Amino acid sequence: MTTVEKQLRASPRNYRYFLSVSLIVAFLFVWSLWVVNLKDMNQSGFKMALNILKGIVHPDLDLLLSVSKQSVLYLLLETVAIAFLGTIVGAVLSIPLAFLAASNIVPKPVAWLTRLLLILIRTIPALVYGLMFIRVSGMGAFAGVLTVALTSIGMLAKLYVDAIEELDTRVLESMTSIGCTTFEKIRYGIFPQLLSIFMSVTIYRFDMNMREASILGLVGAGGIGAPLIFAMNSYKWNQVGSLLIGLVVLILIIELISNKLRAKLIKG
Repeated sequence: MTTVEKQLRASPRNYRYFLSVSLIVAFLFVWSLWVVNLKDMNQSGFKMALNILKGIVHPDLDLLLSVSKQSVLYLLLETVAIAFLGTIVGAVLSIPLAFLAASNIVPKPVAWLTRLLLILIRTIPALVYGLMFIRVSGMGAFAGVLTVALTSIGMLAKLYVDAIEELDTRVLESMTSIGCTTFEKIRYGIFPQLLSIFMSVTIYRFDMNMREASILGLVGAGGIGAPLIFAMNSYKWNQVGSLLIGLVVLILIIELISNKLRAKLIKG
């Protein structure tokens, strides 16, 4: 018997712990099933699902391959623009909020208040923000950009704070000892440590915002969501298939590119 096997057998057996957790999870699963309503899953629902699959197999090629303002290509470019611009605006606004929420940078009361603000921002769903901004700026892509930017702040600032609080303060202490100014400490001590992490997190958020920008179109905040719901309500399944094909292909491409970029940033 190897040393590893002896250590594994000598380790404490937490059977009661695992049994308690399993029972709690099983209870929550059974309790959650009570809210599932299968009464609406009638013949028409299955027929609609079949029509959507038929639309994907037989898409509207004119809508999929044309370059007009009603085409899939134009709608996808608008969706990408909403997600990209919203991510950039959210990332820029998140940086000062992240420094204000970092307890190793500012006094704890200031950090606590800023974190409370970020929690409040994350509490409200993106669709609610979309409906609010539509009332302010009207329907269109601008409302989508504002919504994506605001929802990005909640997550990006939180992840930025985690990176800031893990800074190697020894570098800053050594720069202080040789008489570096505050700008030099930020430029040569803080910025190099945070740049790759900030960019990696921002790319990940852009990947998420692509999906959110697609959903925001359902409430009229620009992008591909509104034409998709209109096509479904009009039972134009071949158009639904074209829109879904374009959306799936775009998201797959963006996810592949973002994964490669994040891997390069993490590996340095």
